[in-house]
Amino acid sequence: MTRLTHDLSRPAPRRPALTYREVGATRTPEALPADYHHLRHSTVVGHGRAAFESAGAAVTTWRMHRASGARVRADAGRAEPGVRLEVSLGAGPLRLGVPCSVIWTAYEENRTGFAYGTLSGHAECGEESFVVELEPDGAVRFTVTAFSRPATWYTRLAGPVVPRLQHAYARRLGRALRRLVKA
Repeated sequence: MTRLTHDLSRPAPRRPALTYREVGATRTPEALPADYHHLRHSTVVGHGRAAFESAGAAVTTWRMHRASGARVRADAGRAEPGVRLEVSLGAGPLRLGVPCSVIWTAYEENRTGFAYGTLSGHAECGEESFVVELEPDGAVRFTVTAFSRPATWYTRLAGPVVPRLQHAYARRLGRALRRLVKA
């Protein structure tokens, strides 16, 4: 007779929970929830189907984030709903890692991207999407859409500096993606 070696009375480890209720709201950027700071940054990163395919792959495989200088640790090599990841910026003791979970993805003929939502331990609470679209004129447009508000004392203390930093990071992602598409 074989003995059961696992303690079934012990619950499975809990995974961090999303820190906001409006899950999926970045799918409809025109209707972002109230009581949050809103961010929308859009830039053309290339032209044509090949540029679209390249940009979409860079966005959904974390290459864009890494090319911007961020460190990414993820459960998977590609964005899919439920994938957990941590994105961090900075160096040494000043490196700030933020845990997120992919909420939705878009793998469509002329639209590719994903959104992640904040998990417990993130300095903000909210959601951010990264979408590449092939426009009718052939332009490849990258758009970051987000809603967020402070979740920690230090982000509340930083006040209006945080939205400025978020916008600067969105611009940085756009520049990184443009470089990847041209390579």
